[in-house]
Amino acid sequence: MLQIEQNNLLIQKTLSERVFDSADGFKSLDRIITDFDFTTYHISTLPDHKQLVLVSIYLKCWDDLNKYGVVEYLNGKYAEYAGPLAVLQGSDLEAGYNYSLVLDLAELAGKDDEFKQKVIDELSFLKRHAMAAPFEKAFARYDELAKTYANANTYSEEIQAELQNEKVLVIKYRGSDESIYIKPSFDRVTVIFSTVFQDETDKIFGRVFLQEFVDARKRSVQTAPQVLYSHKDAPLDIQNVVEGSKDDENKGYITFVLFPRHLVKGDRRDNCISHIQFFRNYFHYHIKCSKAYMHSRMRFRVKEFLKILNRAKPENVDDDGKAIENRKTASGRRFDIASR
Repeated sequence: MLQIEQNNLLIQKTLSERVFDSADGFKSLDRIITDFDFTTYHISTLPDHKQLVLVSIYLKCWDDLNKYGVVEYLNGKYAEYAGPLAVLQGSDLEAGYNYSLVLDLAELAGKDDEFKQKVIDELSFLKRHAMAAPFEKAFARYDELAKTYANANTYSEEIQAELQNEKVLVIKYRGSDESIYIKPSFDRVTVIFSTVFQDETDKIFGRVFLQEFVDARKRSVQTAPQVLYSHKDAPLDIQNVVEGSKDDENKGYITFVLFPRHLVKGDRRDNCISHIQFFRNYFHYHIKCSKAYMHSRMRFRVKEFLKILNRAKPENVDDDGKAIENRKTASGRRFDIASR
């Protein structure tokens, strides 16, 4: 299976052209980029200052992300690039967008190429960093719980009751129908995706893909997260926070259980966040690709059958379906169409 990139390649390409190909001076720019999950980016130059590039993002689930400190998290991520990159606050934000940054191309020109590329890469990861805020919060809570219950009897009823009442972080990334639920505990973090299958065939493909995840863990990837799938019924961990109908025939719930080996601070934790937050896009992307591949193979097979049928005809036929008398037998005799 192909892995979808976590960064936005159009943002990366647009900014690279601006930063590295600006020999002719600063030119006007106004580009809107839309992602698969209703995320919208706007990259434009300020009217009176063409060396200033405004980068803005709109996320459908921004209100949920705001509860988990997304602004503070993004400000911290981009703080090391202060100078060429400035974060807009309050009323300075671009209208219709949730978060805006201004890149000063004139000041960035004095930096080395490695720094320039790093700034471009970090801006292309803008959505990834925004979606990472609740995961970072849940993982920080896991660290607290692991430290608190390190020497406790976690099988006692009192502790089990406390853990059962642990707050679930909810991100409605595609409205109330499709959400991400994150529940930390002292020895794991459970991430649950709710997703809606528009077609009956999507359900079948979904089950096949998810079964492959389960089988892969059994065969050779024992260190992979545990994957569970439930159709229609929400898992017990999130039943009290699921909105809307809990008995939807078209809805499925995919559960990932992240163990301590996946939550080690540093690159491993960052890599885990990068991969798991875009699982829904990855999942449905491969369902659609599989259906498209099957349809192309079916069309190819039908064309082959038509070729066989056409070769079986004793005469050629024009566009109007009339026979063209140019077919002969091995002895040189023509077909007598009138006698048939």
